[in-house]
Amino acid sequence: MDIDEELDATGLLCPLPVLRARKRLLALSPGTVLRLTTDDPAAVIDVPHFCREAGHVLLATEDVDAAHRFVIRRGP
Repeated sequence: MDIDEELDATGLLCPLPVLRARKRLLALSPGTVLRLTTDDPAAVIDVPHFCREAGHVLLATEDVDAAHRFVIRRGP
């Protein structure tokens, strides 16, 4: 899977990872793929909810060490 942008939000707690992802996605063209890495435990709930509400597509999630990675395609 091709990743266009990376966002490292480790060390940030709710709601900052989602707010940073929102800001980054708004600056990107529709269809662009962002990989978000965070160690916020609430992100496993917040990120999928954010994607559904904002019209983005959550392509993949994975746990890496003590962090979560989310691959998000920007919606229209």
